[in-house]
Amino acid sequence: MVVLTSIAFAQNLIEIKEKAMQGDARAQNNLGLMYAKGEGVKQDFSQAKLWYEKAAAQGDADAQNNLGLMYVKGEGVRQDFSQARLWWEKAAAQGYADAQFNLGLMYDKGAGVKQDFSQAKLWYEKAAAQGHAKAKYNLGVMIEINEKAIQGDAYAQYRLGFMYYKGEGVKQDFSQAKLWWEKAAAQGYAYAQFNLGLMYAKGEGVKQDLSQTKLWWEKAAAQGRTDAQNNLGLMYYKGEGVEQDFSQAKLWWEKAAAQGDAYAQYRLGFMYYKGEGVKQDFSQAKLWFEKAAAQGHAKAKELLKLTSN
Repeated sequence: MVVLTSIAFAQNLIEIKEKAMQGDARAQNNLGLMYAKGEGVKQDFSQAKLWYEKAAAQGDADAQNNLGLMYVKGEGVRQDFSQARLWWEKAAAQGYADAQFNLGLMYDKGAGVKQDFSQAKLWYEKAAAQGHAKAKYNLGVMIEINEKAIQGDAYAQYRLGFMYYKGEGVKQDFSQAKLWWEKAAAQGYAYAQFNLGLMYAKGEGVKQDLSQTKLWWEKAAAQGRTDAQNNLGLMYYKGEGVEQDFSQAKLWWEKAAAQGDAYAQYRLGFMYYKGEGVKQDFSQAKLWFEKAAAQGHAKAKELLKLTSN
């Protein structure tokens, strides 16, 4: 059975090669694919390119799209986004959905072209109109987030900022992340306020500025964000960006602990255990360690054993 299959495959390869040599564009593209994947022949990107180009010259959209992919991936050729764009534009002009999607992605991410959401949207729309699933998804995300952000929706502004911060679907850009988070933060969106604090703490896209960190974390903490409360507590505990103040550290950790935050509970327990900013009190330490340990906090579990003896 295997021998018959191999014979049949070999015969098919011979037929494809013959048709390709005779100028059949479909066969030329298929032969290019076989060389690109190493199916039935030894993988050879230079041969793949040669046959794709023959088919592409005859207007075969499949081959044009495949050439674009080769240039983007740098397979058998030097990576060249301008060449990729050229071939995808030829295929896209023929209504080839994959090429239209690929162009949309280029503009969406700013890969080899200036980032342009309007162009990305245009190409996604063309591919989506033909039922391209990924184009539909990307278009939906783009429309929902970008339009709502522009209209002033705080969550969309936060989400768009997060996309720029992480480089998700767009080219990573801390300045754009900051811009959109500032818009959301100005509307009181606590997540954006906390993230702006992080940017200033790490010096990401901005000059490190712990006074700005404190300002944004205080705004988020005032809305009950336990991560901001914990971080403020740590700032005061270590004296980073502020004068060291154990009473202020305790105040912020008490706020987070009251919301059931295990880290804050552990930190309060540690303060009582060490007598930092409070009178040393093992019973109070044990009480807080128990609360944190009950939530699985590893260090609290370790210290709980010491206070229980």
